[in-house]
Amino acid sequence: MPKMTFVERDGTRREVSAPLGLSVLEVAHKHGVDIEGACEGSLACSTCHVIVDPAWFPKLASPTEDEEDMLDLAFGLEKTSRLGCQLVMTEALDGLVVRLPASTRNAAG
Repeated sequence: MPKMTFVERDGTRREVSAPLGLSVLEVAHKHGVDIEGACEGSLACSTCHVIVDPAWFPKLASPTEDEEDMLDLAFGLEKTSRLGCQLVMTEALDGLVVRLPASTRNAAG
């Protein structure tokens, strides 16, 4: 089974199993990783904002315009920022590393 690593806010690296077809947000919730995902993946918030390791960023599909609009609302945006709900695990992403931002902002509330 594919694996991925979450780098927690305190810098702790946590490798978890990441079933194919699940989003990074779903993988996080399955393993109790502290990502909110307030809109449950409906692209209506930026609370599942993650920062993709630069080595992995080129391997991702480009974000949609809707994802880019939501990312504009994310706190602590970086060049490799993405929404976890939009990153779906594939064999090609086995080993993916994402870092949690220092904090999140829920503009929907």
